[in-house]
Amino acid sequence: MLREGSVVARRGDSAFAYRLASLSKMITAWATLVACEEGVVSLDDEVGPASLRHLLAHAAGYGFDGDAPIMAPGRRRIYSNTGIENAAAHVARQADMPFDRYLNEAIFEPSGMSSSSLRGSAAFAVWGTLDDTCRFVAELMRPTLVSTDTARDAVSVQFPELGGVVPGLGSFKPCPWGLGIEIRGEKWPHWTGSRNSSRTFGHFGGSGTMAWVDPAIDVALVALTDRDFDQWPTEALAAWSNLSDTIVDWARS
Repeated sequence: MLREGSVVARRGDSAFAYRLASLSKMITAWATLVACEEGVVSLDDEVGPASLRHLLAHAAGYGFDGDAPIMAPGRRRIYSNTGIENAAAHVARQADMPFDRYLNEAIFEPSGMSSSSLRGSAAFAVWGTLDDTCRFVAELMRPTLVSTDTARDAVSVQFPELGGVVPGLGSFKPCPWGLGIEIRGEKWPHWTGSRNSSRTFGHFGGSGTMAWVDPAIDVALVALTDRDFDQWPTEALAAWSNLSDTIVDWARS
């Protein structure tokens, strides 16, 4: 749990390395934004039939997995590993270095995430500890690696008219998303709490991981497990939502 950029409480082994699953998408997106600020890439770059912005916002027309688009860009929010992987591959090509190395230099090293590594897909294969994940979420709260304007863009709704499905939750119209980062909006039911503000942003992952930031109360929450979401979807959503409500109530007290 984080407040005002500082860790105020931890429970469990904070040095154990977890597969962060789709929390990786936020980390990959942040590295892509670093690349934008360095002039390596632009969100307007064409990457196949879509722009880099489309890819990060799950609006490029790719399915969950698979190389071929299933519809034209900008028509629907389709949650996609392929889109994030294509964004990472574009950064790697333009930077002329493997993406895992770019991620190290752009995010892990400057953030002190010394126990984190990319072990496969940029969409779901970052491994890291609770300590390191808290460091990244602190960066989301108080950006140091990208400008204020870039950070604001990342957590602003991209292509706001689009509807779509949040895996494990259901279909929403609209289905707000930023750049690699989900935005709560008016979605319900949701994996964050009923008391979280509509401005809350973050992600959850298939390995039972979740992290959110609620700017309305300046608080963030990180919870990591190594139990696949598919093994306990109903229980996970209830546990995360109840925990989130408890944290929001604490923050407002």
